[in-house]
Amino acid sequence: MTIAGGIILIMLGAIFTWAVEFDLAGFDINILGVILMLGGLVWLLIAIYRMNVARRAIAPTTVVVEEDPVTHRRVYEERRYDDPPVV
Repeated sequence: MTIAGGIILIMLGAIFTWAVEFDLAGFDINILGVILMLGGLVWLLIAIYRMNVARRAIAPTTVVVEEDPVTHRRVYEERRYDDPPVV
């Protein structure tokens, strides 16, 4: 619930800021709405940043480099997606 949590906080803050008329001595519901919207915006930005960092990480893949036809032994090598191809 990374991006959804931020969006929910922003929506809840918008409702408190512009749609709710509630008066309580010493408490302003509009300020609470603005605080919730700012918190939701920060949450949303952090969630997007974390998703982009997680997508950049590339897991190594295992490829067969050579195979001995007599013993049928295979030599494996770990490679990354962006490494040049084996020739």
